[in-house]
Amino acid sequence: MCRWAAYFGEPIFLEDIISRPDHSLIAQSQEAEESKTSTNGDGFGVAWYENRPTPGQYRDVYPAWSDPNLRAVAHQVRSGLFLAHVRASTGSAISRNNCHPFTAGSWSFMHNGQVGGFEHFRKQADMCVPDDLYQHRKGATDSEILFLLAIGEGLDKDPQAALSRAVARMENLSRQSGNSPHMRLSVAFSDGKRLFAARYSSDHIAPSVYYRWCETRQGWAVVSEPLEPDEEGWTELPPGKFLELNGKGTVLSEFHPSF
Repeated sequence: MCRWAAYFGEPIFLEDIISRPDHSLIAQSQEAEESKTSTNGDGFGVAWYENRPTPGQYRDVYPAWSDPNLRAVAHQVRSGLFLAHVRASTGSAISRNNCHPFTAGSWSFMHNGQVGGFEHFRKQADMCVPDDLYQHRKGATDSEILFLLAIGEGLDKDPQAALSRAVARMENLSRQSGNSPHMRLSVAFSDGKRLFAARYSSDHIAPSVYYRWCETRQGWAVVSEPLEPDEEGWTELPPGKFLELNGKGTVLSEFHPSF
């Protein structure tokens, strides 16, 4: 399993989420508290928006805690919307192309979880990606296919419905040719204007997601785990829910992919 954190609001330095808090994302890469694996050292990545419609991106295969370049970038870069991820591989190789967040056009996307038995239907899943989007298929993960399927299902028009249809397609493949748990998912993704998150599972175990408004930063954090021990104000996103953060506030809706 992996850990991730996202931010939407007034511009802050990336380090305010990635490295500075006591339970920052880098701290979670060494000692996660609500993950199946406490260590998430199979690479990291960050995607951020600032002066261009497409996101900046920095990914590498080193453990997040051992890369001084990540700390240097996080210390210098300010953004009002960014996604960051530390990876624990569930089977695919440790490579830069398999590190989240993934990007395509204005979209960025990161995932924690698994699609059960993906190695048994990898070819069928690849063939589901629309031809005009396959150029963005750089790695070998189920997460990247889920992202490209969601774009193909209409992420630009209706993010909640598009992601729901993409999850349903991947879960169907797992039910046909894979094994259980067929789908465990927490995701965060953005088009540079809004931030979205969802939490879902085909069984009773859904990866953790929390969100919180910070008055001092004037922004929202959406995370796998709270960033400070005993910090108040975190709301747990319930399983089967979809969260949208925009300039007007928060919107919660149901997220139950149908098969």
